[in-house]
Amino acid sequence: MRVIVQRALNATVTIDGSVAGQIDKGFLLLVGVTHSDTEREAQLLAKKVANLRVMEDAEGKMNLSLAQTEGAILSISQFTLYGDCRKGNRPAFIDAARPEQAEPLYSYFNALLRNEYGLRVETGVFGADMKVSFINDGPVTIILDSATL
Repeated sequence: MRVIVQRALNATVTIDGSVAGQIDKGFLLLVGVTHSDTEREAQLLAKKVANLRVMEDAEGKMNLSLAQTEGAILSISQFTLYGDCRKGNRPAFIDAARPEQAEPLYSYFNALLRNEYGLRVETGVFGADMKVSFINDGPVTIILDSATL
């Protein structure tokens, strides 16, 4: 699994002009699943995201987790995180898991963040054409990949 974590002042996802998910301060997550991913990878990345200390403390240092700042998450499924551009200019997505595998793992990942770590998680709609807007705070962007953790 790959997760792009972007610290956000706010984030919104719309589908067909209607807001599907929205947060104030917190994380915008872009979540991709590959063929070899299992619940183990989802557990590993949920724990890492929940405990990631990139929120500012009273002294302005990145020292606090999302829960410590009462932040929220907007989680967006993103198969293009597994785009391969090594051969030409048009990405191949053969490393992205098929929807029947990816959607349950994406849902499980979000459920872990909610139920195991007590975080408020908003989402888009898996597979939908979504419009995501946000203000990156910092900017802070972290790339997490279960293959390298």
